Amino acid sequence: MQEKKRVYLAGKITGDPLYRCKFYEAEKALKAAGFNVLSPAILPDGFTYEAYMRMTTAMLDECEAACFLPDWRESKGAMYEYGRAAAYNKEIFFFEEWLAEWQTAQPKAEEAAVMKIAE
Repeated sequence: MQEKKRVYLAGKITGDPLYRCKFYEAEKALKAAGFNVLSPAILPDGFTYEAYMRMTTAMLDECEAACFLPDWRESKGAMYEYGRAAAYNKEIFFFEEWLAEWQTAQPKAEEAAVMKIAE
């Protein structure tokens, strides 16, 4: 069985009352594409900023890739995570660009599967 690529999902949390929805929707799409997603949005409330950064850094370090939501530049934490991902040579991609490419590729993948069945 092929192991799924682990991807860390980064974006603005502080100051965004709807961050859990935003992260959840992105996580759903990434999982549908076959990724194993680690999302900081699952962490419970009540910790200090420094504690959250220790937890999310550990999550990021366990992943091969990092995916950044559109608002990541508005987040001090996500900016740090971008720098860390780059420093550790992790694959970095941006959710909106990835989603557009993935959605475009889906019909082609389905057509290829139908053609294979037809053969």
